[in-house]
Amino acid sequence: MMMTYLYVVESVDFIFLMRLTGLTWGNLLSHLSTLEEAEYVNIEKKFVQKKSHTIVSLTEKGRQAFREYKQSLLQVLNDLPD
Repeated sequence: MMMTYLYVVESVDFIFLMRLTGLTWGNLLSHLSTLEEAEYVNIEKKFVQKKSHTIVSLTEKGRQAFREYKQSLLQVLNDLPD
């Protein structure tokens, strides 16, 4: 689900993504860490008015992986009988 949200935007704020997915801070961080290790997401941390601000975006590798997943899923759905 998270990859789907990230696929349709250039980047997203961590808090917005947390609210969108309904995940807790720790769960979201865990999922994003796994995606970051796979080089599917880029996590950029900076300070805005002395407050930490985290931006998440898909890497090109992540976008390609999602495109391949989407094609596989479409093929499975198309192969289902009516």
